[in-house]
Amino acid sequence: MKLTVFYDGQYWVGVMEQQEQGKLKAARYIFGTEPKDEEILNFINKEMWGLVSGLSQEVAVKFSAAKKVSPKRIARKAASEVKRKGVSTYAQEALQLEYEKRKKERRDISKQQREADKALKWEMKLQKAKEKHRGH
Repeated sequence: MKLTVFYDGQYWVGVMEQQEQGKLKAARYIFGTEPKDEEILNFINKEMWGLVSGLSQEVAVKFSAAKKVSPKRIARKAASEVKRKGVSTYAQEALQLEYEKRKKERRDISKQQREADKALKWEMKLQKAKEKHRGH
């Protein structure tokens, strides 16, 4: 599991990435103002697990074959990782899939609500018509 905290130009954002058996799940959390170390630790200990466990969309991740890597290369890679800003494309893809899933759910719920409102209006119209004819 990996947490990346960065400033996106407006807010401080944390992106959680969880890799299991070649699958990647990602979630985004908006901190707002620059988070202090205590806030980040509190988030990791309490909120992060619930946020990541609630994700259902996964992205397949391709791994290259493991080679023996020199310690200097590892140090350079670690330094570039610290400097790097943003998230990986796999994480962005996982976030996009999660957004699309939520969007579809919202769309389905709103469609059902519109149909229910339409049926209610139709029933009210029929009831009003029956009441008009009742007196004659």
